Amino acid sequence: MAADLAKQPKGEHMPPSPKLLAVSYVRVSTREQTERDGDPDGYSIPAQRDANRRKAESLGAHIIEEFIDRGESARSSDRPELQRMLAYVTDHPIAYCIVHKVDRLARNRADDVAINLALNTADVRLISATENIDETPSGMLLHGIMSSIAEFYSRNLANEVMKGMQQKAKTGGTPGKAPIGYRNAGIISAEGREVRTVIVDDQRADLIRWAFTAYATGEWTLRQLTKELAERGLMSRPTPSRPGKLITVTQLQKILSNPYYKGEVRFSGASFPGRHVPLVDPVIWQQVQDIMDSHVVGEKVRQNHHYLKSSLYCSCGSRMLVQYSVNRLGTQYEYFICSGRHEKRNTCIQSAVNIGLIENKVVDLYKTIQIDKDLRAEVERQLRAALDASSRDTRKKQHDLLLEQGRLQARSQKLLEGHLDGAVPAALYKEEQERISRQLSHIAENLESATVTFATIEQHLVEALDLIENCFEAYRRAPDDIRRRFNQAFFEQIIVHQDSEVTVELAEPFNSLSKSATRILGAEIQENRSGTSLERQIMGVDSTLCSRDEHLVPLEGLEPPTCSLGRNCSSIELQRLAFRSLA
Repeated sequence: MAADLAKQPKGEHMPPSPKLLAVSYVRVSTREQTERDGDPDGYSIPAQRDANRRKAESLGAHIIEEFIDRGESARSSDRPELQRMLAYVTDHPIAYCIVHKVDRLARNRADDVAINLALNTADVRLISATENIDETPSGMLLHGIMSSIAEFYSRNLANEVMKGMQQKAKTGGTPGKAPIGYRNAGIISAEGREVRTVIVDDQRADLIRWAFTAYATGEWTLRQLTKELAERGLMSRPTPSRPGKLITVTQLQKILSNPYYKGEVRFSGASFPGRHVPLVDPVIWQQVQDIMDSHVVGEKVRQNHHYLKSSLYCSCGSRMLVQYSVNRLGTQYEYFICSGRHEKRNTCIQSAVNIGLIENKVVDLYKTIQIDKDLRAEVERQLRAALDASSRDTRKKQHDLLLEQGRLQARSQKLLEGHLDGAVPAALYKEEQERISRQLSHIAENLESATVTFATIEQHLVEALDLIENCFEAYRRAPDDIRRRFNQAFFEQIIVHQDSEVTVELAEPFNSLSKSATRILGAEIQENRSGTSLERQIMGVDSTLCSRDEHLVPLEGLEPPTCSLGRNCSSIELQRLAFRSLA
């Protein structure tokens, strides 16, 4: 009956006491407050509802409609149930709007005035179930005071929460929700207290690690990587109100840009060392940033794939692309074309080159790279001697790097203290911290190479020489995916010239090995002119380019980097692939 009366618009037939109809407004600030002990209403909502009902009974009023905002902040009036209530009281003969406290309705003066104006216009009186507010001057004064106190409480609480979150970040904690790959969890301390912390999400962490290492190779676009992660089953964490979803390209870009994964917590423009377990090595993380920064004009999904594409360049310096042409009979032809000419970025006149022709020429290149046992033995002997002589320089380099690392870390700490004290502006702090972070990442990478033992370096020297001694047959028999990794390891660039001839720029350590072999060969030619057959093995590299100081292989060329960490695979990884091809 009361509900039917309430539906009648103003001006129509009214019951004898229309001012005895009321609405109740209930609000809780967080979703957690609405879900306690399995009850979707939690504890707070029933308590507010009962208080409002008792207040209505004391006024002789009947609540005909209840409006509940679950998990909504009072700092904004843009709440769905509040707006629905204001529209409801405008269209129905309501006498009272009952709230538990004034702060349930609004926590800033501007919204409080606007809401009260809307209620007054509808001839509705605001009633607090727990505060003595009426329309007398003293009641209105109390209302104003309580509203101002509510606004102060809200702003002060936000400020205190911000300070607490900043302190948590400063000590390495994670303010807020952990990113995908991690989980917020509670653990019981030795004193029996629950401590909130962040742990690795075993279900998703490996996929996040793989995403970083894959993108660091430079062989994936964001769209390709997003699709691959979807096929591997990576989904966002489900919540009570939202199921898990596939990761989008935009979300993946944010993941790959997030320094949290390398162990760094950023909050309010400042960076802090985190207490959580890093999923990604800082060197890999920086490689990912460098690759994303290089894509300043966006990414283009490459539709035509070929194992030579990542290594093949035109003599003008542009990459070679794959193009398929179909004649009138439907026969398909495959060509490599110059991207510079195709996109009209230069005046290159390189014509299209048959893919099969280039594939065969690259196979022949490996025959010229391969060295015989005698030359290999002499190269190994001289390089071992050079490595022994360089160990002292390496130890000095390590000492200098550690000093520079300490200086930069002290500088970073001083900047942080200045920023927290307000002496260093946020923009300047962010710029300087990013610069220091890049330098520290570079130093960490160099330290890693400098701390590799010379026994390890000698081991990988032997592995590289084993590989170059058997590379032709291994490459000739290898499938396309292994050929691609061979080319990336052996060559910085494979260059196609206008006459369809192919030359290369060797990558380390094979460039240094080739120079060492050429230098040794040059000495042999001077002593014995019978060395001509060996000379043809060394890629035509001029022995005059190799001084006596150039024969030493750079340390990073002989270290064992993981195949996915960069452009060049490690020698030991390629050896496994080579043996698989020869099997």
